[in-house]
Amino acid sequence: MAEKCRVLCVDDHADTGMMLKYLLGSSDYEVETADTIEVALECARCGNFDLFILDRRFPDGTGIELCRELRKISPDTPIIFYSGDAYQFHHDEALGAGADAYVPKPEIDQLLTTVNNLLDDAGCAAAT
Repeated sequence: MAEKCRVLCVDDHADTGMMLKYLLGSSDYEVETADTIEVALECARCGNFDLFILDRRFPDGTGIELCRELRKISPDTPIIFYSGDAYQFHHDEALGAGADAYVPKPEIDQLLTTVNNLLDDAGCAAAT
């Protein structure tokens, strides 16, 4: 049996993390959550993830900073920003930092489609 695709969701709101864990878990992805940049980086260094989902704002820094650090740790792992900051410059800044996609909240269907497409492109598709 193939291993499940592993996703790290980083959002400082616990309800968003729980929602993503449930939704992505129902697609048979293995999901871990983190609520700070420090915890996210620790998880990324210790685990082998197939995808990162990031918010833009954290108590201990920005998602842009986190994205740049994740690129150093795992240069080929897809990164999606999922944020309520929905202006074009937010999108451009995230892609400039190394993200593969930017999905504005609350576009959950678009997020799930983007997750599935990026993981499929990386050769890691959901089991269901």
